[in-house]
Amino acid sequence: MTRLASRVSQLNGEGALAVYSRAKELERLGRSVIHLELGEPDFHPAAPIVDAVRAAVAAGRDRYCATRGLPALREAIAGYLKRTRRLDVAAEQVLVAPGCKMALSLAMMALIEPNDEVLYPDPGFPIYPSFTRGLGAKAVPFLLQETNQFQPDCEELAAKITPRTSMIIFNSPNNPTGTVFALRALEKIAELAKKHDLWVVSDEVYARILFGGEYQSIRALPGMAERTVIIDGFSKSFAMTGWRLGYAVAPVEVIDAMDLLVLNTFTCVAEFTQVAAIEALGDRTGAVDAMVEEYRKRRELFVSGLNKIPGFRCLPPQGAFYAWTNILETGLSAEQVQTILLEEGGVAGI
Repeated sequence: MTRLASRVSQLNGEGALAVYSRAKELERLGRSVIHLELGEPDFHPAAPIVDAVRAAVAAGRDRYCATRGLPALREAIAGYLKRTRRLDVAAEQVLVAPGCKMALSLAMMALIEPNDEVLYPDPGFPIYPSFTRGLGAKAVPFLLQETNQFQPDCEELAAKITPRTSMIIFNSPNNPTGTVFALRALEKIAELAKKHDLWVVSDEVYARILFGGEYQSIRALPGMAERTVIIDGFSKSFAMTGWRLGYAVAPVEVIDAMDLLVLNTFTCVAEFTQVAAIEALGDRTGAVDAMVEEYRKRRELFVSGLNKIPGFRCLPPQGAFYAWTNILETGLSAEQVQTILLEEGGVAGI
């Protein structure tokens, strides 16, 4: 009799991928579908990035390489974070992984014990609670509500911390609300983390996709560099989703632990994609700013259009590329609206 490890039963999938599968089925049947389900830019990497990967493969850069990532790439990431987020990061505090999910998983495996409690935002990225449960820990949501502009209620957050709490995970800009956490919220989270000796995992994969102001990382706040793990990557800001390139920034002892996990799992990230990633970080053609400006125009059109539909209302996102829409007044459930959109309207949303 075949038995699966019990941890598998604690994992959940992503609704976006389920809708995507059904949308592709409809397309095979000849239906035209507008894809709004996956968090994937409809742009492609800038030409110099493509040229760089082509040249790297031609030059034989296809061997095993450093488990933590190419030293040149780790240096480039440190410089990039200094330029774009005013963060002082050393190369030895950076680890490269095949995608942000893998960087996140490594960090969680390195830091979470069974029976720990992990605070995560709701609504939020569904992998946060899923992988927490898979590690034998308890996922505890803190709410992002429309009445509070989708900012965290720090009193609620404080009330949910117990002696078993070990970590707070969040991302800003948030997937799916587009909320950029206010500085006062970050300061309160930092205060709670220091008071209760918690790790903070700050998912900053949308940090470059902002529609106003300058990005503030919680790692820059006093006393937070030694207890913060930043997760970031190339999928969103550089439109490199299929390249599977992410990274973590953390204290050296955490990077050492994550590196040991790399040795026991995937060994290293493909060398030629890392070479191209160095080119991406330089952004010589200004592709990132051009893409964000296009997203800004789409946001104005999309949000204003949604708010004209009876029963729909949507606050303008401050970052990322999601429109989080309240459909309560339609009288329908989220699943019903999702089905109508896809099956009748040919729009794949979640």
